Amino acid sequence: MSGSHRARKDAPRALSIFLVSLLVIAVIGALGAWGYVGLARRAEALLTVAPTPPALTPATSASPIRPRDRVGASQATNLERKGSLVIHATGDVSLDPNWNTTFKTEGYEFAWSGLEGLFARDDLTIVNMECPVTNEGSAVTKEFTFRCDPKALGAARKAGVEVANLGNNHSQDFGKEAMLDSRQNLIDARIAPVGAGKDAAEANEPALFDIKGWKVAVLGFGGVLPSDSWLATKNTPGMANGDDIGSMTKAIKAAKKQADIVLVMIHWGVELDTQPTPEDVKRAYAMIDAGADAIFGGHSHRLQPMETYEGKPIFYSLGNFVWPNNSVEGATTAVAEVTIRPNGLVRGRMLPAFITAPGHPELRGRSEEKNR
Repeated sequence: MSGSHRARKDAPRALSIFLVSLLVIAVIGALGAWGYVGLARRAEALLTVAPTPPALTPATSASPIRPRDRVGASQATNLERKGSLVIHATGDVSLDPNWNTTFKTEGYEFAWSGLEGLFARDDLTIVNMECPVTNEGSAVTKEFTFRCDPKALGAARKAGVEVANLGNNHSQDFGKEAMLDSRQNLIDARIAPVGAGKDAAEANEPALFDIKGWKVAVLGFGGVLPSDSWLATKNTPGMANGDDIGSMTKAIKAAKKQADIVLVMIHWGVELDTQPTPEDVKRAYAMIDAGADAIFGGHSHRLQPMETYEGKPIFYSLGNFVWPNNSVEGATTAVAEVTIRPNGLVRGRMLPAFITAPGHPELRGRSEEKNR
C-alpha cells in the first residue's frame, strides 16, 4: 500500500520532467545550429534559477594581442613598406679653387654639372672630402696641403651630396681645430660628416638616415695617415682609425644595432696602385663579416676593381673625382652605385666617368639611363 501510494504521489512530478525533456529534444531538433551545450543550459534554466555570473575582469576578458605579436606585426608592415634604394659614392673630392682653378671662372656648380643630375635622383650620395672645408688654421708641414672653400658646400648639397668622409690624410692639413670647423661647416650645409670628430667616440659615430622604410648608417675610417697624432683618442680630436680592424669592426657592429644597412667609406691602399693590397682585402672581409653591406675605398688616386664578398660589394678604390685631370690614368674614374632591394639583396656596379677639366668629372655611356 505504502509503495503504491508513493508511486502515485510522484507520478505528476515524473510526468513534468518527462514533458520538459520532450520539449528540450524538440527545441534541439528544431534549432540544432545553436549547439547542444547552449540549449542544454537554457533547458536547465527552465527548472532552476541560474546564479548571477561574476563580473568580468581583465584576466577573463578576450585575450589581448601580446606585445611581441604587435612588434612582429609592425616589423612585417615595415618590411612590406621598404622600397628599393639607390646609393652612390665617389672617390676624392677637392673644392679648393687654387687646386681646381676652373671654379674661379665656372663657379662651384661646375664640379657637379657633368653628372646629369645623378646624385639628385638617388637616395643617398657619399663622397670622400679630401680637404678641410674651412677658413681656419694654418697649414701643417707636409708635401701637399688642401683647403676647400665653405662657400662651395651649397652647390654640393644642391647637387645631391649628403655625406662627406673626413677620415683621410688631408682633413687636418690646417690643424685639428680647422678639421672640427670643417665638420661643423658640413653640418651647417646639411651634409653629414663622418670619420672625424672631437674624440674617438664621435669619430666612429655613424651618420643615420631613414629612407624608404630603411634605417641606413654611414661610417668613415681613415688609414695611411701622416702621423698617429691624426687619430682621435678618448680625449682628443682626430680621425677614426682605418688601420685597426678591431676598432672598425666594433664600430660596424654598433652601427648595425641601430640600422638595417651599414655603409663604410675608408681611406687605404698605396698611391698609384691599381690593385688592393692583401692587408686591405683582409680588412674589407672583416668589415663585411662584422655587418657592413658595402665598402667604398679611396686614396690611391687610381681606379681599382670592385669585388663581391658574401653578396656585398667592395669598391677598393674609386680614384679621383672632383680633382685635376693631370693624366689619363688619374682622370679615369667611376661612380660606385649600390642598389638594395626590399628583400635586402645588395648589388654593386661602377658607372664610368672621366675628368674632362680640372674639378669636372663627366659620366660616360649613360645616355640610355638619363630618364631612369
